[in-house]
Amino acid sequence: MADHYNILFLCTGNSARSIMAEVILNHKGKGRFTAYSAGSHPTGQPRPEALQQIKSAGLSTAGLRSKSWDEFSGQGAPKLDFVFTVCDNAAKEQCPYWPGQPMTAHWGIADPAAVKGTPEEIGRAFRDAFTVLDRRIGLFLSLPLATLEDMAIKREIDQIGRS
Repeated sequence: MADHYNILFLCTGNSARSIMAEVILNHKGKGRFTAYSAGSHPTGQPRPEALQQIKSAGLSTAGLRSKSWDEFSGQGAPKLDFVFTVCDNAAKEQCPYWPGQPMTAHWGIADPAAVKGTPEEIGRAFRDAFTVLDRRIGLFLSLPLATLEDMAIKREIDQIGRS
């Protein structure tokens, strides 16, 4: 494996979970990883609650936008090493062809945008999703990718998705 990796986090709307994952990995994996996020049916803008959660963690929201996964499957797109779906809907969809055949895994995270309730309950749902993503990304970053064979990496990232 390489010493720098490009990772795409996918969700249907690309408004919350995938954007939070992009920010977390770009912060924690700076220098070794470049994270992107996209959706099969992007909403057009990140959820304000997701942006607030990112800011609450002391991370930047500069430049974040809701993007289509088409941006990452065409000519001129970055070569992807990993593609992680973070919502069950995106995991069931027919994904585009990813040049270079990156390793894929599903890391299902409950959708905080689907939560109805008080502002406190909604805020808690976004914090919970952020916390789960942060933990899984931390586990992923602890893998010795450069020394593992592809099948071992696949088993490990699938296991992380079940944690």
